[in-house]
Amino acid sequence: MRHASPTTILRQDYQAYPFQIPSIELEFDLAAETTRVISRLHVQRKPDAPAQAALVLDGEALTLQSIHVDGQLLDASRYQVDDASGTLRIDGLPADAQVQITSLCRPAQNTTLMGLYVSGASLFTQCEAEGFRRITWFADRPDVMSRYRVTLRASQADYPLLLSNGNLIETTTLDGGRHQAVWEDPHPKPCYLFALVAGQFDCRESRLRTRSGREALLQVYADPGSGTQTAWALESLERSVRWDEQRFGLELDLDRFMIVAARDFNMGAMENKGLNVFNAAYVLADPQTATDANYRAIEAVIGHEYFHNWTGNRVTCRDWFQLSLKEGLTVFRDQEFTADMMAAGLDAEAAASARTIKRIDDVTVLRAAQFPEDAGPMAHPIRPDSYQEIGNFYTATVYEKGAEVIRMQHTLLGEAGFQEGIREYFRRHDGQAVTCDDFVNAMESVYKRLHSGKDLAVFRRWYEQAGTPRVRVELDYDAATRSCVVTLSQSNPPVGVEKERGADFIKAPLHIPFAIGFIAADGQALTPVLNGQQADTFLLELTEARQQWRFENMASAPTPSLLRNFSAPVIVDYDWQDADLALLSAHDGNPFARWEAGQELAARQVLANAARLRGGEPMHADPVFVDAWRAQLSAPGLDAGYRARALALPSEKALAQRMEKMDPPAIAAARDFLRAELGRTLTPLWRAAYDANEVAGPYSPDAPSAGKRALRNLALAYLLAGQAEGARELALAQYDAASNMTDGLAALTALVNDSRDAATEQRLAAFYETWKHDPLVVDKWFALQASSRATDVAAARRLLTHPAFTLRNPNRARSLVFQFCLNNPAGLHQADGAGYAFWTEQVLALDAINPEIAARLARALDNWAAHAPALSAPMRAAIERVRAHQPLSRNVDEITAKALAL
Repeated sequence: MRHASPTTILRQDYQAYPFQIPSIELEFDLAAETTRVISRLHVQRKPDAPAQAALVLDGEALTLQSIHVDGQLLDASRYQVDDASGTLRIDGLPADAQVQITSLCRPAQNTTLMGLYVSGASLFTQCEAEGFRRITWFADRPDVMSRYRVTLRASQADYPLLLSNGNLIETTTLDGGRHQAVWEDPHPKPCYLFALVAGQFDCRESRLRTRSGREALLQVYADPGSGTQTAWALESLERSVRWDEQRFGLELDLDRFMIVAARDFNMGAMENKGLNVFNAAYVLADPQTATDANYRAIEAVIGHEYFHNWTGNRVTCRDWFQLSLKEGLTVFRDQEFTADMMAAGLDAEAAASARTIKRIDDVTVLRAAQFPEDAGPMAHPIRPDSYQEIGNFYTATVYEKGAEVIRMQHTLLGEAGFQEGIREYFRRHDGQAVTCDDFVNAMESVYKRLHSGKDLAVFRRWYEQAGTPRVRVELDYDAATRSCVVTLSQSNPPVGVEKERGADFIKAPLHIPFAIGFIAADGQALTPVLNGQQADTFLLELTEARQQWRFENMASAPTPSLLRNFSAPVIVDYDWQDADLALLSAHDGNPFARWEAGQELAARQVLANAARLRGGEPMHADPVFVDAWRAQLSAPGLDAGYRARALALPSEKALAQRMEKMDPPAIAAARDFLRAELGRTLTPLWRAAYDANEVAGPYSPDAPSAGKRALRNLALAYLLAGQAEGARELALAQYDAASNMTDGLAALTALVNDSRDAATEQRLAAFYETWKHDPLVVDKWFALQASSRATDVAAARRLLTHPAFTLRNPNRARSLVFQFCLNNPAGLHQADGAGYAFWTEQVLALDAINPEIAARLARALDNWAAHAPALSAPMRAAIERVRAHQPLSRNVDEITAKALAL
């Protein structure tokens, strides 16, 4: 049932737990229907805790069998289980006690995929953020750190492999066809990092010697028959271990490190100490079933979870408000890892291009996912001040914006200074549960040394404020003195819960590192002087509402190259002329800024055409824009992967955010029109790009090969959009001849988006028949149809009835329902409201089985108030229908309540 008054948890109310639990022994008698858990807790009251303090432990969906204290059965009068909250309260404990709790949980009935649950024929756990309480009663909070000894018993036939955290101590064969394994983790950890896995798996393994000379065993487990698809995952893990040693000086601290692939998993992966449980989508790959994007995502996510071994496990969060402490930092680390891996083995120029491509991809994700979040009802700082359901705060803000806040510190300190700060962070806090302030304190100790005592007091506001700041740029060039005054001013109005502070609330300025360069009219870089230093790029530190800098020796009137490398997660306001943007897109020496200029030029075109469409005027493509695209296509020397990013149109989500009142269908139609015009006008150049970028030889996911495939497949999409002669035959031939999933799926997607004729339908059906045994490929099949412009609500409903579809598997739900609701604006926003009805039904259906996934789908309409009136009214009505439904989970309750509070 929905809580009448949902509990809001406030960061300011944090209180330390009154007990230490230095060790815990767990015994599991595992079975899918009912698992018995015996937990033995060594409980010590803290010296500053009241003597009468009760031991309060969290539990959910558990059956209590018995409690013993120091070996004696505890009388029922000494404890109480709260039926509403699930907590177990034990009164009158001595200062030092051994508490044994025997309880039952039911994995097969656990559709939430939190705690201990069944996936296929195996048992898995997921404990972050609050899943451990569904396994046994415990202090389910990250600041209670314990050493774990775990005994697993099960049927050997059903569960031949029994895995848990740390080191395998012993295995034993028991009577009755059962067996047992004992695991011990030498490192104290919070319960959210506990894991167990039981089942039958293929295993791929390797051994490596760490930099200190220890030998470590690396293992990747997957369902029987899937072991052939784990080679890339194991290679990625090996690269992750080596990179963290070389770049950060951090060594694997375990004798073994295991990854297990789960078919049913709510998230991407989980960094449990030494036993990472992964969504199978981020483990399994071979050229026939995985795309270039899949390969890169697997490497990144494996790196991310491995890097958590230090930034998240060795030093963890004091409380869940500090989630970005580990996630923002580790996303930054996995971004750097991927950039370094893409650049590995390339010459300097190609390596620089590879790193730029990675930066472009990361910023694209940020703008499509996090900027809208910052502008909506769920807007929150990277360190939230309150929440009702912590599962709702695993957000793009905490992760991606959190990574940008870390990157800004890296920018301000430089690589050497940042590494010094990381070493200081671990020196101070290894083995502790700490806060975001503790991290900034370590970085500030270095910043002060490098900047004559200046602190990061203003920078800390990034952890306190929500919203995407806007930086207004003004230039005043004086030809007589050959100088240019640059004025930066920042603004960041209240958003989300900040609006509750009233109309008089004004947010303080942030510390914004703003990289700037200047281009002359002939496209050459200008190198002026600032404070006695001459350079082509300057890092301005904006710490006030408005600041000015005077650049001397400016040879001519400049065109500014702004926010180079996206040095801060802000929106830039500057009065560029289209000709300025065309100049920058052709000549800017900073490749990120060059890409940015082209994207801004394209965004203006789409937005202008959306306005024309809404006003009943004909759409058209301006010659300046088309010429800029022509220049990018024909420019010599540009890397194929970079060119593929530069020639892709901005995302619909990012474009919609720039409308005064969002109209996603208008954006989609205007974007489609522009793509068709570019395809038609530049047909010979697209065909030349297609022909020049065929990749010969065996498949490899390396950056140059992936870049060529990306450009070739982009050219194919433009050719089809522009109805170029022979384009469909080209796509059909590519699909039929494809030797890898990247090329095959790209061709099929282009065909489906172009026309659902007999030839396309035949290949779409054949694709399913070929791959119906592989769930991850079937997900691709659902996704390409759900996101197609041709798929309306009726077609989506037909897909729901397909025998391969189920809402119970998160990947399958995401492949159809999420793709339709998030990436098919024409389908979702049908004029008759059928799309909103579809969304309502699916949110409620998911909420009944998996509230965490349901809440993520609920976010699809949360920013209804920012849409055009014709859309916003029925969107609000749909949210009201969800909100009125009972029972409703806390997860969806919080999302809908905040959405309707707008």
